[in-house]
Amino acid sequence: HSLALTADGALWSWGGGVFGQLGHGDLEEQRLPKKIEAIADQRAVAVSVGAYHSLALTADGAVWSWGDAVAGQLGHGGMESRLLPSKIEALEGRRVVAVSAGEHHSIALTADGALWSWGCGGLGRLGHGDEQDQLLP
Repeated sequence: HSLALTADGALWSWGGGVFGQLGHGDLEEQRLPKKIEAIADQRAVAVSVGAYHSLALTADGAVWSWGDAVAGQLGHGGMESRLLPSKIEALEGRRVVAVSAGEHHSIALTADGALWSWGCGGLGRLGHGDEQDQLLP
């Protein structure tokens, strides 16, 4: 799947949607770019896509995630997929400046230089010194 960010901060997605990773509230495939209406009131400044999940960073420093959560890569404390963008509450109050989605994990960098990672910890990909999955940043 693919995400695009327009100059005015709107998000568009297309491609496979079998896990809700397109953010349109369904599991449908989109063959043409479609605006993600559920986050239209936010101004996005960065996006990243994993295998079956998506991340968006908004101008206020908040991180939003949606799609597959098989290893907790959405950062909401569970492994339930989300069909619509949801703000990651665990990062509330931290000014996130960059996000990156891996295959089944996610990373956020805050303005103070802290690196937050969550999701699948296999092969040490979270950088925590172990292989434990993390459901929260």
